[in-house]
Formats: sequence, C-alpha cells, structure tokens
Amino acid sequence: MNLGILGGGQLGRMIALAGYPLGARATVLEPGTNSSAGQVCAHLPGEFDDLQALYRLAQASDVVTFEFENVPVEAARWLAERVPVYPPPGALEVSQERLAEKQFFQRLGIPTPPFAAIETEADFRAAVAEIGLPAVLKTRRFGYDGKGQAVIRTPQDADAAWQKLGGRPLILEGFVPFDRELSLVAVRGRDGQIVTYPLIENVHQDGILHRSVAPAPDLGEELSERAAEFAARVLTELNYVGVLTIEWFQEGARLLANEMAPRVHNSGHWTIEGALTSQFENHVRAVCGLPLGRADAVGCSVMYNFIGSVPPTEQVLANPDAHLHLYGKGPRPGRKVGHVTLRAASAAELQEKLPEWDAQFARGPQ
Repeated sequence: MNLGILGGGQLGRMIALAGYPLGARATVLEPGTNSSAGQVCAHLPGEFDDLQALYRLAQASDVVTFEFENVPVEAARWLAERVPVYPPPGALEVSQERLAEKQFFQRLGIPTPPFAAIETEADFRAAVAEIGLPAVLKTRRFGYDGKGQAVIRTPQDADAAWQKLGGRPLILEGFVPFDRELSLVAVRGRDGQIVTYPLIENVHQDGILHRSVAPAPDLGEELSERAAEFAARVLTELNYVGVLTIEWFQEGARLLANEMAPRVHNSGHWTIEGALTSQFENHVRAVCGLPLGRADAVGCSVMYNFIGSVPPTEQVLANPDAHLHLYGKGPRPGRKVGHVTLRAASAAELQEKLPEWDAQFARGPQ
C-alpha cells in the first residue's frame, strides 16, 4: 500500500513510521526540500496548490491523507477525483472555518460556548454587548496554537482586539469558566467501525499544548460515554474515515465542544506507548481499509511537548520511564520540536510520580 500525505511535519513523520510495520510506504508532499516527515520517507517538494505536484502525489499513492487541516480544500477535492482521499474533503472544509464548525456542532445537538459571527465593527460591538465579557475574538480561518485570537476581558481589550483582528471574517465566543480542557481522539474505518480512546486532560501555555494526561483523572463514566457519543455523531455525519479529535471544555458535568481537528492530534501522542494501538497506526489502518485496533490505555500516561528546544537526550533518557520522540527540527521559539511520554501502571502511581516528572519536563513554550 502506497500512502500519500499532504504535509511533511511531525504528524506526517509519525504516520509514516506507523505505516512501515503494516507494509504501507509513505510519500509526503511538502514545500521546500527539508521536512520532518521527509527524513523518514519519500518527499515530493511542492506547494499544496501545485497541480503538477499533486498529480505526482496521486501517481505515487493508492490513498492520500493529510496531517494538518489548513490544506486547501480545492487540492483535496482535486486529488479525490483521482485517488481515494481520507478523511473526506468535506470534513476538511468544516474544520477550517470556525463559524461553520460551531454551526455544525450546533446542528448535531453538541453543546458549544455562545458565539456570534462578526463581519463589521458594528457586529462586533453588538456581539460583545450580547455575549458579554470575558470573550474571545478569533479569526474564522487559519488559527492554531493560539494564533489568530485575542482574549477580551475589558472594554479596552475589545478596542485592542478589533485593532488587531478587525477587517476580516471573525467569530466572537463567550469565555467559558471551564474546570479543565479535555480532548477525545476517535477513529472511524471505511466500514463504519468507530473506536475511541480515553478522554485526555490537557494543559496549554501561551495557546500551545504543554502537557496531556491520559486517561484524564477523576472522570465519571457518564462524561466519557457522552464524549464518545458526540464524536460518533460527527464521524457518522461526515462519513469520516481516519482519526478525528474533538477538544472540549469541561464545566462541571457539561462538555462544550471547542473545536475539532480532522487528523491525528498532538494530545494523542501518548498513544504510541500508552495504548494498545497508537492513533497513528489506527489512522493508517483506517485510511488503508484495514480493521481497526483496540484503543484501550495501557496503564496511565503523561506527555510533555518540547517547545522551542529539546533538553539533552541523555538527560531525558536518564529517567527510566521516559520515551523520547525527536522530530528532526532545529530549535526555534514556539516550535514543536519533540515530546516525551512517561507511563505508570496506575492512576495512583501516576499522581505520585507527576510532581517529579513536572519538575523535570514541565518547561513550557520557549
């Protein structure tokens, strides 16, 4: 099986690596001549809207997937006329536009924070008055890792936010006084089979995922079942194939959908060592039409992102519980350059070791 991947970052790298044991050989399309994924598989240099490059990828592939959601929908649709593309381009389209995404959740009966579409400054002022403060003003497209958004706590913040982001299509969302941020990684096969991983507790710093704990501690069975049921609605409605992640705000017994990512996800990196089948392997299985693997957690895990730079390898591996993943990227502020996952046999053991691991690895964005 030849697997084409749009995008050559670390997610593409880990998809390619997961494919090798299954007999899937990957080719990534990525601008430039050097990429994280291109270090471990074939690399086609080219822009995502370059029809010649897309044609070469289609010729080299039995199926095509993507590793980030800002791939042009038109490129995915063009490819889909020539080779199977999973997840379907329609899922890409919904997830790329925050207003469409919130309206999609709403249509499926999935709760979200209050929101309003913003086209003009008058819309903005009216929405602030209706939704109230605090709130978050976001661009509708091309926002990730905290980019393209501004938190508004005071009228003065509102003025600054409009100066920063005004003049383009926006969405204003009510700020949720959430207890914590959660995510659910789920996968759907070509035959409609759905498998969900345990809910994950996430901590962000400066808008970038910093730490994930899986399974999320102190979860009720009802909350987990509700998240899985909501995810199944999304996957089924989109006729989805592959891994999809939904990020949630937990407010008491409520789950509010924040956003979805139609791809493997940073908060699912722990699954490489911490689940019976990693999210990356299950994504390859799904898009290649293979049966899905079990997603049960093996013990309890915590994953730390390395942002900006990586500590010395020998220092990380001096911890016997550490599983280090480097992405082959040079250091740069705000850049995800690697992660480490640590696993414990039980929730109690994880909570006992967490302060020590936090002290060693909780470096935060740099």
